[in-house]
Amino acid sequence: MLRKLSMTDDKSMTHLPTRLALIDLGTNTFHLLIVELPAAPGNKPRELLRTKAGVRLGEGGISQGEIAPAAYARALHTLAGFREEIELHQATQVKATATSAMRVARNGPELVADILEQTGIQVEVIGGAREAELIAAGIRQAVPLGAVPHLLMDIGGGSVEFIIANADTIFWKQSFEIGAQRLLDQFFPDPSGTMPADAVQAEQAYLAQVLAPLAAAVAELRPVALVGASGSFDSLGDLQAGRVRPEAEVPPATPLALESFRRSHQQLLSLNHAGRLALPGMFPMRADMLVVASVLLDYVLMLSGITQLTASAYALKEGLLAEMLG
Repeated sequence: MLRKLSMTDDKSMTHLPTRLALIDLGTNTFHLLIVELPAAPGNKPRELLRTKAGVRLGEGGISQGEIAPAAYARALHTLAGFREEIELHQATQVKATATSAMRVARNGPELVADILEQTGIQVEVIGGAREAELIAAGIRQAVPLGAVPHLLMDIGGGSVEFIIANADTIFWKQSFEIGAQRLLDQFFPDPSGTMPADAVQAEQAYLAQVLAPLAAAVAELRPVALVGASGSFDSLGDLQAGRVRPEAEVPPATPLALESFRRSHQQLLSLNHAGRLALPGMFPMRADMLVVASVLLDYVLMLSGITQLTASAYALKEGLLAEMLG
């Protein structure tokens, strides 16, 4: 049975190299990163495998506080595949974290128990504040923030994390349970067509109410640029490139032109599901959720006045690794 890697296991890091598997069980996507830790302090770990699977853990149930049976089965199937990769790459330590869907679902603890029983992987369900800290740590590995405050943003399926930070300090952070799957269920329940204008306005009004703490933090701290992590920002980078980039080709940081986002935003609002699927660079799993995520990002840009955007390919799992090596 694969054992959970706890922070007390760090003594073993004095006997490197050790192969470590990091798993991020997000509400939309499960990520697996396997690295060989360096034999000497200060050296970088060697990446052996980076892969992800679209699990859609929140589909069909997250808004009712339940992981639906089909999503539950997909989670177990995906982690069985991750287990095979972990064994194939001879990783001796595993650190797995789960976020919004498993944090709030009534049957989340049951899924954690089934994952352990069927795969030997011990999953730690983390809170929103902890998630935000790890996302910030991951982004810092990809984007040099310098001394000035940046607004960091991670749009998950279940929650959205906002952090205002520079290279050294987190000035403010908060997790909001307004992820893309939740917004899709609430404002765009029939995504086969276009998102109606009144639904866009309803989402904007909802965001103005829920994100009042963000508005206050932005007004006080005045971040100069926005760095977005995870799937929605990956997809915006793909739309800017005009193709779905293979994981190995995506750099740690991708500058996003404001004009490119504006163009994508208008396309997402004006096209039906088939039209969105046909966009060069559209990852099929995100063809619907990206619409409501785009409305969210557009609102945040309007709120903050920020015009400089960067997509970070690094997020929670890279933050975990940085913290363990720190």
